Amino acid sequence: MQGSTDTAAPAVSLRGVSKRYGAVRAVDGVDLEIPRGEVFGLIGHNGAGKSTLFKMMLGLVTPSAGDIRIQGSAVGGRDFRSARRGIGYLPENVVLYDNLSGLETLRFMARLKGAHRNDCEAALERVGLTESASRAVREYSKGMRQRLGFAQALLGRPQVLFLDEPTTGLDPEAIRAFYATLRGLQSEGVTMVITSHILAELQERVDRLAIMAAGKVQALGSVQQLRERMALPLLLEVRASESGAAAVRDALASLPVSEAQWQGTHLQARCAREAKMPVLAALLALGAAVLDLKVHEPSLEDVFFGCAD
Repeated sequence: MQGSTDTAAPAVSLRGVSKRYGAVRAVDGVDLEIPRGEVFGLIGHNGAGKSTLFKMMLGLVTPSAGDIRIQGSAVGGRDFRSARRGIGYLPENVVLYDNLSGLETLRFMARLKGAHRNDCEAALERVGLTESASRAVREYSKGMRQRLGFAQALLGRPQVLFLDEPTTGLDPEAIRAFYATLRGLQSEGVTMVITSHILAELQERVDRLAIMAAGKVQALGSVQQLRERMALPLLLEVRASESGAAAVRDALASLPVSEAQWQGTHLQARCAREAKMPVLAALLALGAAVLDLKVHEPSLEDVFFGCAD
């Protein structure tokens, strides 16, 4: 049975996937399941194996061992050619024909992919390039080229999207629009796998992520799950009143905090997650001595480097 008819199957499934290049294990025994409709992040240092894993999921590189299924179809299997029509791919470096217009580019790509010609205008509209559809690609800015690359990935209305560094060249407004588009696609049941080196950008925008190092998945889960699993400390910021700073200092002496640093009446300190509520209760009990209090969760960057170390 083809995976496209099996709605219970995960969108992406990997079992024992490895890739060797001579003595080098670029990917080493990866197991992974991505449910349908999930926005999934894949991050890692250069050389961690994520690009190789990405290419194997797309069928561009053959695994040395293991099984990869997209929408239930085995990558490289006899039914993968038809299943591939339901996959969209935005590469990190988009190569386009400068003499073609944006619309001509998409019509050319649509013919290659077997997508309907009418999908082209809809894809351009979705990425905000309708007004530039008739302009030659050589006149496009880097950000416009990236959006055109995204438009070609949307041809054929794919159910699985692979996006490699998708916001390269985009300005902040375009990045916001890009992720708004992804949320719209997710509401339609589309599954997305994203690689990016911009960790702050992914932090609030993926449902789960995998951190790779040395060819293996070192950590897997939502950002919050990884924070809790790694027991990274929280950052406290306290602003004391002029008259209350001494009381805050005295209270800190009996609180389970570390790395306390004062700048005038402003304090930064760290505390373990399990100590958060006792520390907050003790500081709030000081009343007017505390003018402001903020608690910061570890960032995805903190999680990433904590896992990599």
